[in-house]
Amino acid sequence: MANSRDFNPITAAGYQELQDKIAALEADRPEKIAILAEARAHGDLSENAEYSAAKRDLRHLESQLRFFNKQLQYAKVVNPAANDTVELGKWVTVQFMDDADQVSYQLVGTQEADLDAGKITRVSPLGKALLGHHPGDTVTIHAPNASYDVRVVAVSLQEPDQPN
Repeated sequence: MANSRDFNPITAAGYQELQDKIAALEADRPEKIAILAEARAHGDLSENAEYSAAKRDLRHLESQLRFFNKQLQYAKVVNPAANDTVELGKWVTVQFMDDADQVSYQLVGTQEADLDAGKITRVSPLGKALLGHHPGDTVTIHAPNASYDVRVVAVSLQEPDQPN
Protein backbone atom coordinates (compact mmCIF):
# COMPACT_ATOMS: atom_id res chain seq x y z
CA MET A 1 0.00 0.00 0.00
CA ALA A 2 1.33 3.43 -0.95
CA ASN A 3 2.27 5.88 1.76
CA SER A 4 0.57 9.32 1.67
CA ARG A 5 3.94 10.97 1.06
CA ASP A 6 4.26 8.88 -2.11
CA PHE A 7 1.47 10.94 -3.66
CA ASN A 8 1.89 14.23 -5.49
CA PRO A 9 -0.45 16.99 -4.33
CA ILE A 10 -2.39 18.55 -7.20
CA THR A 11 -5.25 21.01 -7.57
CA ALA A 12 -8.64 19.81 -8.79
CA ALA A 13 -8.11 21.80 -12.01
CA GLY A 14 -4.73 20.13 -12.55
CA TYR A 15 -6.26 16.69 -12.01
CA GLN A 16 -8.97 17.47 -14.58
CA GLU A 17 -6.34 18.69 -17.03
CA LEU A 18 -4.49 15.37 -16.72
CA GLN A 19 -7.73 13.47 -17.33
CA ASP A 20 -8.41 15.63 -20.42
CA LYS A 21 -4.91 14.96 -21.82
CA ILE A 22 -5.40 11.20 -21.37
CA ALA A 23 -8.82 11.31 -23.04
CA ALA A 24 -7.41 13.24 -26.01
CA LEU A 25 -4.55 10.77 -26.45
CA GLU A 26 -6.90 7.79 -26.20
CA ALA A 27 -9.14 9.40 -28.84
CA ASP A 28 -6.12 9.79 -31.19
CA ARG A 29 -4.93 6.22 -30.65
CA PRO A 30 -7.23 4.39 -33.16
CA GLU A 31 -6.18 6.78 -35.94
CA LYS A 32 -2.48 6.22 -35.19
CA ILE A 33 -3.02 2.44 -35.22
CA ALA A 34 -4.86 2.69 -38.56
CA ILE A 35 -2.06 4.78 -40.08
CA LEU A 36 0.48 2.19 -38.90
CA ALA A 37 -1.55 -0.68 -40.38
CA GLU A 38 -1.87 1.13 -43.72
CA ALA A 39 1.87 1.88 -43.82
CA ARG A 40 2.64 -1.75 -42.95
CA ALA A 41 0.57 -2.87 -45.95
CA HIS A 42 2.89 -0.99 -48.32
CA GLY A 43 5.40 -3.81 -48.29
CA ASP A 44 9.10 -3.90 -47.41
CA LEU A 45 9.28 -2.55 -43.85
CA SER A 46 13.04 -2.03 -43.86
CA GLU A 47 12.81 0.80 -46.43
CA ASN A 48 9.34 2.07 -45.56
CA ALA A 49 9.68 5.61 -44.15
CA GLU A 50 5.91 5.90 -43.64
CA TYR A 51 5.93 2.75 -41.51
CA SER A 52 8.87 3.99 -39.42
CA ALA A 53 7.20 7.37 -38.85
CA ALA A 54 3.83 5.82 -37.98
CA LYS A 55 5.49 3.38 -35.58
CA ARG A 56 7.43 6.23 -33.94
CA ASP A 57 4.23 8.35 -33.62
CA LEU A 58 2.30 5.49 -32.02
CA ARG A 59 5.19 4.73 -29.65
CA HIS A 60 5.30 8.43 -28.64
CA LEU A 61 1.54 8.46 -28.00
CA GLU A 62 1.78 5.29 -25.88
CA SER A 63 4.68 6.80 -23.91
CA GLN A 64 2.68 9.96 -23.19
CA LEU A 65 -0.30 7.87 -22.09
CA ARG A 66 1.86 5.89 -19.65
CA PHE A 67 3.39 9.11 -18.29
CA PHE A 68 0.06 10.90 -17.74
CA ASN A 69 -1.57 7.77 -16.28
CA LYS A 70 1.28 7.45 -13.77
CA GLN A 71 0.90 11.12 -12.84
CA LEU A 72 -2.82 10.55 -12.32
CA GLN A 73 -2.21 7.34 -10.35
CA TYR A 74 0.02 9.15 -7.84
CA ALA A 75 -1.91 12.44 -7.75
CA LYS A 76 -3.75 13.48 -4.62
CA VAL A 77 -6.25 16.30 -5.07
CA VAL A 78 -5.82 18.97 -2.42
CA ASN A 79 -8.75 21.21 -1.52
CA PRO A 80 -7.49 24.40 0.12
CA ALA A 81 -9.22 25.72 3.25
CA ALA A 82 -11.15 28.99 3.19
CA ASN A 83 -8.67 30.96 5.29
CA ASP A 84 -5.77 33.36 4.73
CA THR A 85 -2.94 30.82 4.99
CA VAL A 86 -0.79 30.27 1.88
CA GLU A 87 -1.28 26.68 0.73
CA LEU A 88 -1.55 24.61 -2.43
CA GLY A 89 -4.35 25.77 -4.73
CA LYS A 90 -4.54 29.33 -3.41
CA TRP A 91 -3.60 32.57 -5.09
CA VAL A 92 -1.09 34.71 -3.26
CA THR A 93 -0.24 38.32 -4.07
CA VAL A 94 3.28 39.30 -3.05
CA GLN A 95 5.14 42.58 -3.08
CA PHE A 96 8.83 42.41 -3.88
CA MET A 97 10.58 44.57 -1.28
CA ASP A 98 13.41 45.69 -3.58
CA ASP A 99 11.24 47.39 -6.21
CA ALA A 100 7.69 47.35 -4.75
CA ASP A 101 6.33 45.31 -7.70
CA GLN A 102 3.23 43.29 -6.87
CA VAL A 103 2.58 39.94 -8.55
CA SER A 104 -0.04 37.24 -7.99
CA TYR A 105 0.72 33.54 -8.26
CA GLN A 106 -1.25 30.36 -7.73
CA LEU A 107 0.56 27.70 -5.74
CA VAL A 108 0.17 24.39 -7.60
CA GLY A 109 1.53 20.85 -7.75
CA THR A 110 4.79 20.26 -9.60
CA GLN A 111 3.13 18.89 -12.74
CA GLU A 112 0.94 22.03 -13.06
CA ALA A 113 3.65 24.69 -12.94
CA ASP A 114 3.29 27.34 -15.66
CA LEU A 115 4.94 30.67 -14.92
CA ASP A 116 3.28 32.33 -17.95
CA ALA A 117 -0.12 31.48 -16.40
CA GLY A 118 1.00 32.65 -12.94
CA LYS A 119 1.25 29.11 -11.54
CA ILE A 120 4.28 28.32 -9.40
CA THR A 121 5.10 25.00 -7.84
CA ARG A 122 5.10 24.45 -4.12
CA VAL A 123 8.71 23.22 -4.34
CA SER A 124 10.09 26.31 -6.11
CA PRO A 125 12.13 28.63 -3.87
CA LEU A 126 9.30 31.21 -3.78
CA GLY A 127 6.52 28.64 -3.36
CA LYS A 128 8.34 26.76 -0.62
CA ALA A 129 9.10 29.96 1.30
CA LEU A 130 5.51 31.24 1.09
CA LEU A 131 3.80 28.06 2.35
CA GLY A 132 2.07 28.60 5.68
CA HIS A 133 2.41 32.38 5.69
CA HIS A 134 -0.34 35.02 5.98
CA PRO A 135 -1.00 38.55 4.66
CA GLY A 136 1.41 41.01 6.25
CA ASP A 137 4.21 38.47 6.67
CA THR A 138 7.61 39.31 5.18
CA VAL A 139 9.35 36.24 3.81
CA THR A 140 12.97 35.76 2.71
CA ILE A 141 13.34 33.65 -0.41
CA HIS A 142 16.63 31.80 -0.85
CA ALA A 143 17.05 31.28 -4.60
CA PRO A 144 20.12 29.63 -6.14
CA ASN A 145 21.76 32.94 -7.13
CA ALA A 146 20.47 35.36 -4.48
CA SER A 147 18.15 35.93 -1.57
CA TYR A 148 15.35 38.47 -1.60
CA ASP A 149 12.38 39.51 0.51
CA VAL A 150 8.69 39.63 -0.35
CA ARG A 151 5.68 40.71 1.68
CA VAL A 152 2.50 38.65 1.47
CA VAL A 153 -0.20 41.14 0.43
CA ALA A 154 -3.22 38.86 -0.01
CA VAL A 155 -4.22 35.19 -0.08
CA SER A 156 -7.33 34.05 -1.93
CA LEU A 157 -9.08 30.99 -3.34
CA GLN A 158 -9.88 32.97 -6.51
CA GLU A 159 -7.53 34.62 -8.97
CA PRO A 160 -7.28 38.32 -8.07
CA ASP A 161 -8.20 40.94 -10.66
CA GLN A 162 -5.11 41.83 -12.64
CA PRO A 163 -4.47 45.46 -13.63
CA ASN A 164 -4.63 46.14 -17.37
